[in-house]
Amino acid sequence: MKKLSFGLPKGSLQESTIGMMKNAGYKVYVSSRSYYPSIDDDEMSVRLIRPQDMARYVEKGIIDAGLTGQDWVEEAGADVRCVEKLVYAKQQLTKVRWVLAVPEDSAIESVDDLQGKRISTELVNVTKKYLEERGVQAEVEFSHGATEAKAPDLVDAIVELTETGSSLRANKLRIIETVTESATVFISNHKSWEDPWKRQKIENLAILFHGAIIARDKVGLKMNISNEGLNVLLEKLPALRTPTISPLSGNAGYAIETVMDESVVRNIIPELKRIGAEGIIEYPLNKVIL
Repeated sequence: MKKLSFGLPKGSLQESTIGMMKNAGYKVYVSSRSYYPSIDDDEMSVRLIRPQDMARYVEKGIIDAGLTGQDWVEEAGADVRCVEKLVYAKQQLTKVRWVLAVPEDSAIESVDDLQGKRISTELVNVTKKYLEERGVQAEVEFSHGATEAKAPDLVDAIVELTETGSSLRANKLRIIETVTESATVFISNHKSWEDPWKRQKIENLAILFHGAIIARDKVGLKMNISNEGLNVLLEKLPALRTPTISPLSGNAGYAIETVMDESVVRNIIPELKRIGAEGIIEYPLNKVIL
């Protein structure tokens, strides 16, 4: 049987990725003692790989495809195919940022003030390129963990990954500039992409992953409305696409079904009730394929 070798990011993205894959239709089980998770798809073999290493292993063809950060692809300078960009992170549906941060009481106010200074980061190559583009010469050293703890005693500034900035604030650091933004990317090597069977498998995964990401902040909504109330309801109803409208038996009105952002549902349901909607049902979604 043909198999697609797939890299699952180990670490901070691991749980959110497994959750995304579950919504996409794949059950992944990770044992605490193994780097080879099980998956309910006989056409796939899965291995846990650190996001920092993923692009290199994909580029070399050691694995066919995997999920990692766009930042780590750029850091490795890897020649891989980006199949799909998937905007999700450890905590929320958003891009993450690598930011330049300094101690709260530092005199450094901008990247220009880093001339001749020392910077600690895991993202060494991207940081060096960022400084070079701005004409700043500074020493950039690789950080072996706990980067926030190195300023101000060991270095003048750090470049660190953040979603909300809360960890930096807790360590009495302030952000002065964003070095780069990153999102999760689904990548494959060029040889695997040229194989017809593997390419179709990868494309199928990309469609399902993308649908699972879209669905994470949306819900489905069903309701009934009288003939007289239909036009008023449609004016009130924001929809991902034109809502589905089905006539009820006995000319009793219409059944409406739509998809919308979860954030607006709590406000719109009372309005729908007031204009005569009945039998309103809200339900979660696993995938939305546009």
